[in-house]
Amino acid sequence: MTTANVYLTFNGNCLEAFNFYKSVFGGEFPYVGRYKDMPADAGQPVSPEEGDKIMHISLPISQETMLMGSDTGGEWASTFAQGNNFSISINTDSKESADSLFNGLSAGGMVTMPMASTFWGDYFGMFTDKFGINWMVSFAENPQQK
Repeated sequence: MTTANVYLTFNGNCLEAFNFYKSVFGGEFPYVGRYKDMPADAGQPVSPEEGDKIMHISLPISQETMLMGSDTGGEWASTFAQGNNFSISINTDSKESADSLFNGLSAGGMVTMPMASTFWGDYFGMFTDKFGINWMVSFAENPQQK
């Protein structure tokens, strides 16, 4: 089965963000790698400040989906823009689950569309979390026939 995962890039606060997401979704990080953990022959030398930044982290949020991320650094830092042109879409199996995830993840952020029943049959809401990441939460309350 093909799955879609989201990869998030942060400007030095990746671990803080992933600890927040873990507090909402639960689970454990199967891998946390820092730039200082790269083999010496993998490329450019890493400064002590850059070395503690997250090179890669992952958090399973379901059997099929993995949230992944890293801090930007070095030559990539100049192109970093928080919240660039994407949203993470979560589809839930209950209205209660939709509310729980919406309320947990939107804490400290900015709600752009509160959870509500929509004309297309979903219970749906949108927000930007406190780290600048855009989210959509949906429950197929009254699925339409297609």
